[in-house]
Amino acid sequence: MKRLMLPLSVVLLLLPMVASAETVEEKGLRLAVEAANRDHGFGDFTADMVMTLRNKHGDESERQVRIKRLENKNDGEKGLSIFDSPRDVRGTVFLSHSHKKGQDDQWLYLPALKRVKRISSRNKSGSFMGSEFAYEDLSSLEVEKYTYKWLRDEKFFDHDCYVSESYPVDRRNSGYSRLLTWVDKDSLRPWKVEYYDRKNAHLKTLTFYDYGKYVDKYFRAGQMKMVNHQSGKSTDLRWMNYRFNTGLKDSDFSKNSLKRIK
Repeated sequence: MKRLMLPLSVVLLLLPMVASAETVEEKGLRLAVEAANRDHGFGDFTADMVMTLRNKHGDESERQVRIKRLENKNDGEKGLSIFDSPRDVRGTVFLSHSHKKGQDDQWLYLPALKRVKRISSRNKSGSFMGSEFAYEDLSSLEVEKYTYKWLRDEKFFDHDCYVSESYPVDRRNSGYSRLLTWVDKDSLRPWKVEYYDRKNAHLKTLTFYDYGKYVDKYFRAGQMKMVNHQSGKSTDLRWMNYRFNTGLKDSDFSKNSLKRIK
């Protein structure tokens, strides 16, 4: 059999292409890192949020929430969610310290009991305040918490998107076996996330709407909708009044200050 011999010039031309070839895992990780890097540097922000809970019959209830976020350059974000209404949840405060590695720290202040409850890692897959969001959904999405694989490119909401799969590193305490995420190729904003439970059944879908651009760089969704396909329930989040660089500091996110937050 005659062996095909390529000219040296052709071999040299092909070498960079071979060297730069990515595996689907490498591409998935690269996209996750690039998306995270684009959101770095925001410092802090506050926002107002309306949370609408909807049961399988369509009955609704609303909650008014104030949100505060603080970026930590050496670790994950810190976050506060302060409930202002209705009366039965007024004064409830959720505090989260996300970490790049290891378990996140989360606490819930319950005014009726006048005590701070720590959310254990075993309970992070539980429902947050009766919504279709789990406690683990409220932590900042640190790249180190997942492994990744790019699956394909496809359109969603008329956006050309990358579709990647991510797998929780801490599978023992996560409620999910995997997540599918659609991010647009232009800005790497997420448009849809599908959550699969521990039995690999499609559990929930989160869809993002009405993005705004702040400080000429940072994209934030105006609305999010989480649908639970197994229970028929859903939760809508409507975000308003984003304000960046408000001067928040670490002491504003202290466990010991939860009882004093108004």
